[in-house]
Amino acid sequence: MNNRPIIMPIEVLLVEDNPGDAELTRIALQDSKISINLNIVEDGVEAMAFLRKQDSYARKPHPDIVLLDLNLPRKDGREVLAEIKSDDNLKRIPVVVLTTSQSEEDILKAYNLAANCYITKPVDFDQFVKIVQSIENFWFAIVKLPPE
Repeated sequence: MNNRPIIMPIEVLLVEDNPGDAELTRIALQDSKISINLNIVEDGVEAMAFLRKQDSYARKPHPDIVLLDLNLPRKDGREVLAEIKSDDNLKRIPVVVLTTSQSEEDILKAYNLAANCYITKPVDFDQFVKIVQSIENFWFAIVKLPPE
């Protein structure tokens, strides 16, 4: 009998309205040594529907981590962060803010809303890939993520 534990993939929800950045994130994660299931939504309304398993997201997995852009259509990333962290069923999901904003006000607000970390997206492709791989190495290989 095989007693090896079944290793489930890390479930990642990427909330990103820029298709180019979403694709770069997908590319950066595809060569991972860790099994990663990347789900992508394009705005804050979709993000909350995904997280609450509403409508077409009813059968989607509970994410282990959320990568959240701040500047989103329909519902801003700051609003999404506030909703996640004020919901007893969602607040333990680590949220990594991954955005182009370098504004001190945005950084302070994100941490005040209980973001787990704040990362500014670089514009250079190689640097972007390194940032995403650093997120992967830290959050998926070092950190012990909370159970669902």
